[in-house]
Amino acid sequence: MDYGRYKYELTKKQQEAKKKQSTFQIKEIKVRPKTGDHDLQVKIGHIRRFIEKKDKVKVTVIFKGREITLSRIGRSLLERIAEETSEFATVEQYPKFEGRTMTMILSPK
Repeated sequence: MDYGRYKYELTKKQQEAKKKQSTFQIKEIKVRPKTGDHDLQVKIGHIRRFIEKKDKVKVTVIFKGREITLSRIGRSLLERIAEETSEFATVEQYPKFEGRTMTMILSPK
């Protein structure tokens, strides 16, 4: 086999491997501790749409000013989101507090 044919077959194999490779993005949804029920349902709809596209979702609760004292409410909010999305998503990273934000990562089942 000549070298040109070898190079051609090598690039073909690389192209096939690239086609079969799965790619995903991390989408972010931001909420506040006092986000209303309807707004939360809309955000869950967005999470569903992202998960169906095989993307991971980072849910962030942002605390501003004196809201930092409402960390229990923020954690319960993230747990509620995880519970409502449990049929199509799994929690990859459980709620974690970082500065003035609390984050959780959801991934497709």
